[in-house]
This record gives sequence, C-alpha cells and structure tokens, in this order.
Amino acid sequence: MPLEIEKKYLVKHDLWNAFTKPKGEYYRQGYITSDIKKTVRVRATENHGYITIKGKTDNPAIKPEYEYQIPKAEAIELLDGFTENNIEKTRYKVDFEGKTWEIDVFHGDNDGLIVAEIELLDINEAYQIPEWIDQEVTHEDKYFNASLSKYPFKNWKL
Repeated sequence: MPLEIEKKYLVKHDLWNAFTKPKGEYYRQGYITSDIKKTVRVRATENHGYITIKGKTDNPAIKPEYEYQIPKAEAIELLDGFTENNIEKTRYKVDFEGKTWEIDVFHGDNDGLIVAEIELLDINEAYQIPEWIDQEVTHEDKYFNASLSKYPFKNWKL
C-alpha cells in the first residue's frame, strides 16, 4: 500500500513574503467525502486534474494514499457537481537542502493562511528547516485541507 509521509508547518509571513519565490501554480480542490477514516479529494491545477484517496492512521503524518491523474475537464466537473466549499490556493515548490517543500498560500475563505509541507521517505528522516518555517502543525487537524474546506481560516478565533 502506498504511503504518504508528510509533515506540516506554518510559515513566517514576513520572511516568506521577502523570499524570492519560484512560479506558483493555482490549485482548486474539493472533497467528495471526508470522514474519520478516509478522504476522497478532487483537484484541478492549471494543466491537470487528480483524484486522490487518503486513509487515516494513528499518526497524522503517515497516510495510505492513492492518487490518479484525470482529465482537467473531468476534475472541474467533479468539483462543480460533487463537492462543496472548495479550497483555492497557490502552491510553490521550493528546493532546500536536498528536499522539496510545498508552500500553500491560501485564497478565498482561507486567505491569510500559509502552510508548508515536506514529504519524507521515512518518518524519522532528517531534514533541514528553512528560516521562513514556523511551528509544526502536523498533528493539528484544523490545518488539514479537508478541515479547511469545512471550517475555513476566516472563521477561526485567533
């Protein structure tokens, strides 16, 4: 079974905004289902569509994951017809010390939130943290995209 091993962090806005970024890619994504055991996500990027099925484990950093590319037009049809409260974000991919960080700058109801993710080959793999990374939030459900679609950042009491 394929596993995704991923850690999530908040981003220091001032340092990120001063950072020279690569070109980002716009994402729109929604959830056909999302419950305690599984999520089924549909995503449309600028050029592609994807459907992803993720399971749950006792460790939120490790999830069984199946992802398949689908035609972008079909992804948009699924987003329009089978999901609600879509998430919009721009994703930047930054290489740092041999690892790729994916930084999501959210739009719409989640505007103001910036989250970075790093995928690992092993949960104990060592990696360096860029200066624009803030605290780890891997174990905080509210930062999962499926949660953000239901309880957007704009409704949080900070």
